[in-house]
Amino acid sequence: MNSRIIPVRPNERAEQWLVTAILDGDLPPGSTLPAERTLATQLGVTRPTLREAIQRLARDGWLTIAHGKPTVVNDYWVEGGLNVLGKLVEHQTHLSPDFIEQLLEVRRNLAPAYTGLAVRRAADVVVALLEAAPAGDDDPAAFARFDWLLHRQLTILSGNPIYTLILNGFQGFYEDIARGYFEKRGARTLSADFYSSLKLLAGQREPQAAEALCRQVMSTSIEVWQTSITREDSEGE
Repeated sequence: MNSRIIPVRPNERAEQWLVTAILDGDLPPGSTLPAERTLATQLGVTRPTLREAIQRLARDGWLTIAHGKPTVVNDYWVEGGLNVLGKLVEHQTHLSPDFIEQLLEVRRNLAPAYTGLAVRRAADVVVALLEAAPAGDDDPAAFARFDWLLHRQLTILSGNPIYTLILNGFQGFYEDIARGYFEKRGARTLSADFYSSLKLLAGQREPQAAEALCRQVMSTSIEVWQTSITREDSEGE
């Protein structure tokens, strides 16, 4: 069966070029874009196509458009919105060494809340989800996939769609990190125990206990990650 190559649309190509230039530092925060005609010629797109790409990036916080003035490049860490996360995931080489730990800290703050809400609103569904949880001896990929699906469903069941939007921004990156994390048998054991305990608490309809359990496990997962990074750094010396 022949695979079909889907060409990149001109506005997407222009958008990718601009994001890469910003991340590479060729267009640093506070700088301005070249004149529209010049930039469109440089990128090989029409001015309306370029304008569409610029408007999309401005909407997400990468750029600021002011009528009659040059378009300004923003500090995306300060001005960016949820869609910036997706772009950063596509350009993982530009992420800081602390990014994964920072992401885990965000999960530690968010996951207990949406887990408790999910158990409160749909305990039976949570129990059913956990029926498919992997065992401690399953492979890392199985854990990574299940962990993503579980947390995504918990955000949906929480009734607050903002949690889902935030998590969706990390979809591909989340599983990449998780596969590395679950290479450690201790990490798989920790999560397998978490799934089992959460299933029990959901069956007992104990949302507060489920929230506390999740907070404890998320904190421990950060310690496991930090330990693994420290060990890898030591082995590399």
